[in-house]
Amino acid sequence: MQQTHATVGSAQVSWHEATPGMSLDALEAAGVTPRDSVIDVGGGASHLVDALLARRFEDVTVLDVSEVALTEARDRLDDPPQASWIRADLLHWQPDRAWSAWHDRAVFHFLTDPSDRVTYRDLLREAVEPGGAIVVATFDLDGPEWCSGLAVKRYDAAGLASELGPDFDLLASGTSRHRTPTGTDQPFVWVALRR
Repeated sequence: MQQTHATVGSAQVSWHEATPGMSLDALEAAGVTPRDSVIDVGGGASHLVDALLARRFEDVTVLDVSEVALTEARDRLDDPPQASWIRADLLHWQPDRAWSAWHDRAVFHFLTDPSDRVTYRDLLREAVEPGGAIVVATFDLDGPEWCSGLAVKRYDAAGLASELGPDFDLLASGTSRHRTPTGTDQPFVWVALRR
């Protein structure tokens, strides 16, 4: 993934979207407001940080393994003080604080090893404040089995909520279709949960 940004460019990667509609809808369904701190895991060069800052969010963190993607977002926004940037491999990251809301669009479905999903759930408990919101989006059951040359694990809403564990209550769920820059439709499912 890290190299994909450098060789293809962020506007051409399959997950690029100019307007992060599904993410904004899911965060709203979770009750996330500009008063809340938000971490976007795997956010890279995503435009979610732009959209949240435009809605007057004052504490947005973007975590990604790709320094190229983070630099692009930081430069695009002129490195605003309301945004923080963390370059890390999510599964080897140790959070040094907790956030009010966790957002993940299309990271979790790459965790095909059960032990990686355990690590992810442990991170949720560490990085999300009690009472905080979690939004996770993955490929739906009829979505692709592979993305960017990597196998994925697909979910429906009930399966995704169950996989994230009993520490979180399901608030809302939904589906969306993402059209890639090459014109392929990808079905997504998302869940909004409360810790």
